[in-house]
Amino acid sequence: MPFDHNHHYHPTLLRQLPPGPGRALDVGCGDGRFARKLAAAGMTVEGIDTSDEMVTRATAAGSPGPGTVEYRRANVTTEPLEPESYAFISCLASLHHVPFETVTRLRDALAPGGVLAVLGCARPSRPSDYARELVAAPANALARLIVFAGDHLNGGADPVAKAPVHLKFPPLNDVRRDAARLLPGSTVRPLVFWRYLLSWRKPADHPAAG
Repeated sequence: MPFDHNHHYHPTLLRQLPPGPGRALDVGCGDGRFARKLAAAGMTVEGIDTSDEMVTRATAAGSPGPGTVEYRRANVTTEPLEPESYAFISCLASLHHVPFETVTRLRDALAPGGVLAVLGCARPSRPSDYARELVAAPANALARLIVFAGDHLNGGADPVAKAPVHLKFPPLNDVRRDAARLLPGSTVRPLVFWRYLLSWRKPADHPAAG
């Protein structure tokens, strides 16, 4: 049944956008769905992904404007990123594919006042995390049924391209600890559908990259 947890949280991520137009980087962009939403919000967007197929699909979809989107095949752990050049950097279910310390590269690429928003996957660590998972299962089933019914009434769902999936997730307590160490002042908020939101705004007086 067509219900995508990452797509469900797009509005949550868009609320993290700093005011005004600017340059954005979407890491692990997949088929470009979220990158296009950033462009629709007026951002000048770069989408990167390690999958040639996903980059091809994203490029074929074009850009809705008023902003623009360009895609390229790249690995964020090695891709040169211009220091202090992005107003917004997003990672949707992609950070667990690379060492968590990769956030330091993203941190350095943010302009002062810029925002890093990570929609991540992690294993529960605390009793409250496990309790949230108990709620997630029936909520997920209900959401899938609602989406399925809506698509059925509207003639069926459009096919959705799926990016490669990596199911080895870190414990959420590790994410909390490493975020506090590498991104002081960041917040890590668990979400219902097996995701967390890590958000960090770069202080205006943060030491320059490099």
